[in-house]
Amino acid sequence: MTAAIPLVWSEAHRRHTPDGELWIGVRTPAVELPVRADAIRAALEAAGHPVVAATAHDDAALTAVHDPALLAFLAGAHAAWTEAGLPDDPGQPEVIPYVFPTPALLGTLMASVPVATWARTGFFAFDTMTPVGPGTWEAARGGADAALTAVDLVAGGAPAAYACCRPPGHHATRAAYGGACYLNNAAIAAAALRERLGAPIAIADIDAHHGNGAQSIFYADPEIRTGSVHVDPAEGWFPHFLGFAGEDGEAAGAGANRNLPLAPGSGDGPWVAAVEALAGWIPGARGLVVALGVDAAAGDPESPLQVTADGYRAAGRALGALGLPTVMVQEGGYDPATIGGLVAATLAGLADGISNGGHG
Repeated sequence: MTAAIPLVWSEAHRRHTPDGELWIGVRTPAVELPVRADAIRAALEAAGHPVVAATAHDDAALTAVHDPALLAFLAGAHAAWTEAGLPDDPGQPEVIPYVFPTPALLGTLMASVPVATWARTGFFAFDTMTPVGPGTWEAARGGADAALTAVDLVAGGAPAAYACCRPPGHHATRAAYGGACYLNNAAIAAAALRERLGAPIAIADIDAHHGNGAQSIFYADPEIRTGSVHVDPAEGWFPHFLGFAGEDGEAAGAGANRNLPLAPGSGDGPWVAAVEALAGWIPGARGLVVALGVDAAAGDPESPLQVTADGYRAAGRALGALGLPTVMVQEGGYDPATIGGLVAATLAGLADGISNGGHG
C-alpha cells in the first residue's frame, strides 16, 4: 500500500476574498472563494491525508516562468489602485481593467505600459473577471509556495504530493493574469521539478477548461510537455481563442503540446478515455505535474461536462500508473458541496495507480 499522499496547505489563501466578478459588463457573485479550499482540506483530512504547511520559496522560482514586470504589478496593484483614489471615485474597490492593448488596436506598434493606474491594469490582465483585492498577491504567492513545497516533497522521495493552491493558476501566462488565475502554479511546479529531477517534465491538465497558461509558457520548450483535456473552446467555452486540437508546439517545442477538446455534455466515457490517451502520450518524462480541476464534474456551475467521482478516480489511477514522481496542483472546481469528495476520489485513484502500476 502507498502511504497517504500529503496535502500541502497555505493559510494565505484566505486573504483572497473577491467581492464579485465583472462578466460581460455585469457584476456577478464571486465563485472562487475560500470555502473551496476549506472543503477540500476537510475531505482530505477525513480520508487520512497528512497536512504539510507550505514553506516560503525564493522569487527565482516565479521568474523562471513569469515576467518580473507581471510579478511587480501584482505585488503592488491594489496599493497603487487605492493610492489613485479609485475605491472612492468611481467607487471600484478592486483592481479591474477597462482597456486592453489588443493587436487590432496597436497594429505594428509595441504596447507601452500606461502611466494611469486604471489603464496599466489592462496591460497585465486579459479579462475583466479576475479582480485584485488587498490580499490577492499574498494568497497567490502562498499558492505558489504550496506548489513548490509539493515539489520539495516529491524531489525528496515522496511518490506524490498534492498542493491545495488557491487561487488557481493554469490560465496565467508568462506576462498576464486572467481566468481567476494570477500565478501559474502548475508551470512554476514544472519548472522547479525540471531543475530538481532533470528533463523532460510533463504537465497533464484535466481541468474543465484549457490549460492555456502552461501551453503559452512552454510552447517552444521541448523539455516541458504540456497536455490538456477540456471542453472544446469551439463550442463557446473559455478561453475561447485557443485550446484546439492541432496546437502542437512550435520551434524546438514542436510536438510537445497536445490538446484533447471534448464536446459539451461529455461524461466519464469520453473524458476518462481522453485522460488515458494523454497519459499514454507522457511516458519518457522524469516527473509529472497534474493540473487538477474538478469543474468537469456533473453539477459544477462553471462547465458543461458530466464527469462523476468514479471518473476522477479512474483518471487518477491512469496518471498514477505512469510511475512518475507526481505533483498535483489544485485548479478549478466551484461546487463547495462536492469539490472535496472529487479531489479525494482523484487522490485515491492516484494512490491506487502508484501502488499497482508505479512506485509500489
